[in-house]
Amino acid sequence: MNKINLLTPDVYNKIAAGEVVDRPYSVVKELVENAVDAGATQISVEIEGGGKTLVRVTDNGGGIEKDDLVAAYSPHATSKLKCAEDLFGVTTLGFRGEAIASIAAVSRMKIVSRVPEKDAYSLGCVGGKTGALLPAAGAQGTEVTVEDLFFNTPARLKFLKSDAQEESDVANMMARFILSRPEISFTYTSAGKLRYRSFGDGLSSALACVYGAEILSDLFEIHADKHGIRLHGFIGNQNFSKPNRTYQSLFVNGRYVVNQTVSAAVSNAYASYLMKRQYPFYVLFLDVPPEIVDVNVHPNKADVRFADNQIIYGSVYSVISAVLDGNSRALEYLANVPKPKAPFEAALGAGGAEKTAEPRAYSVPLPASPSEKPAMTYEQAKKELQFEIPPILGKVNLPARGTEKPYAMEVNAPAAAEAAREDAFEENRKFLLEQEKKRQQRVDPASLQFKGELFRTYLFYECGDEAYIVDQHAAHERILYDALCERLAARNVVSQPMLVPYVKKLNAQEFTFLRSNFDILREIGFDIAEFGGNFVKISAVPTDLMQIDLNAFFDEILSSLESLRAIKLSDLLKEKLASAACKAAVKGGERLSDGEVRALLERMNGNMGLKCPHGRPVAVHIKKSEMEKLFKRIV
Repeated sequence: MNKINLLTPDVYNKIAAGEVVDRPYSVVKELVENAVDAGATQISVEIEGGGKTLVRVTDNGGGIEKDDLVAAYSPHATSKLKCAEDLFGVTTLGFRGEAIASIAAVSRMKIVSRVPEKDAYSLGCVGGKTGALLPAAGAQGTEVTVEDLFFNTPARLKFLKSDAQEESDVANMMARFILSRPEISFTYTSAGKLRYRSFGDGLSSALACVYGAEILSDLFEIHADKHGIRLHGFIGNQNFSKPNRTYQSLFVNGRYVVNQTVSAAVSNAYASYLMKRQYPFYVLFLDVPPEIVDVNVHPNKADVRFADNQIIYGSVYSVISAVLDGNSRALEYLANVPKPKAPFEAALGAGGAEKTAEPRAYSVPLPASPSEKPAMTYEQAKKELQFEIPPILGKVNLPARGTEKPYAMEVNAPAAAEAAREDAFEENRKFLLEQEKKRQQRVDPASLQFKGELFRTYLFYECGDEAYIVDQHAAHERILYDALCERLAARNVVSQPMLVPYVKKLNAQEFTFLRSNFDILREIGFDIAEFGGNFVKISAVPTDLMQIDLNAFFDEILSSLESLRAIKLSDLLKEKLASAACKAAVKGGERLSDGEVRALLERMNGNMGLKCPHGRPVAVHIKKSEMEKLFKRIV
């Protein structure tokens, strides 16, 4: 009996679909890329049920010939490649010819298309089986309808996310298309609601469509031609950052990718300007000669491989850091600012008359189309860059040629190995001893005699042959903090309505993430709701947190999106509650009455091992013998 089977088309097309089409957003991606490659200037995308029920993409591109419609459903059928050598000069978004066949194998699909000056035709395909080619009504271009995605592969269907999560990923993909092709007008509708509409009138307009017009005042626009590559787009200024990486877009030769080399270059350029868990904003276009970039290294074309990472890293880093640091090269890269003028050239004419040459402004290189090759060749760029490696803090391990590993700071290997050899049992022993020590610091409040205060801050207590010095602010702060935590744990919270509601603008992924956690936020006292589009409105806050910075608080929540972890409000609120307790606690320098001193000690319940929420000790313990040593009474 034969053990090796030749798979039938319906089987291997479903296998291929798992590589190319794994989610609704990838269906949208493949179909929109085809529309862009067809030369469309207007593209409309409509989805239902997060893309599971319906995806419809309509464009006004060149269309598909009647005789080519049947071939369009065939695997590895494409108009963008003819031979293997063409893979080394790909300038289109699609090129493998897998998308249509893969999508059709796992859905109910229909294509209606018309080329200029000819009639429209339609052809349907259900689960990979094509129907009859029929005349149809349609404008110039193509309309592709995909319904019931994965209807014939239930195992894959059950692993899809909720409609809201799938829709947010589609919206995120559409935002990338709007940014990557600012010359194309896009319309994106989900469940009958208009989510995005761009007008194809430039990158600034596209940014305003996706992020809001107010963002433009916080951005630098750059155009640079360096080491054989062109880099242009927008980057955030030194004081503008985001809580996660969803605001980072890179387009290599017009294709959206997530590339570690470029990401590391930008992050290192911003390193001295960003606080922990803050990330740079950028929308960057990297145009390189097609022969030095391999776009065929990822099933979904989500990444590329460069012939030499050093050239890409060095070029991007040097441009971004020059703009942020404001050095002399910055004006060469910044757009829309006055350029430095060449000095006047003095020349003596006939009769000794002095003549002055006209000032000449340096020009800024305009971004080229992906198919236009920069003037400098790859080998020239490589030679030039070896004398201009950008300075990086610490030693950086650059990936070897042809690899795509992230840049990482070198660590002290022996020290790391030594740390790894720490005895776990020794750590446990230290912990138990520390706990025992804390227990020994609990004293009977009745045995403590108040002896006075010093500097209106420190309270002195005597207990037999021992003394305790209590920081009144730290003690009160800890007491209030514990009370706030208990109230929160019991869900005994009171909300305070805001005079003016706080409204926050989010992107599609952030909006879905935050909306999924509305119930958690409402439990702790926030009145939060959708406010149209990707906006949320906060109308009330917990009374215990009335003084918090709401923008910083929600940025902290959204930073959870960076690692796709669930919000842990117990950890998130700890710092906020500590701040509230600190502000409400009695301050150092305030005189306490005898009753307040007694009440403070009673609420401490004799626990002299407490620490304030920020880690400072509440009390200091000193023995009589230690004081006698200070005065040389004993040796």
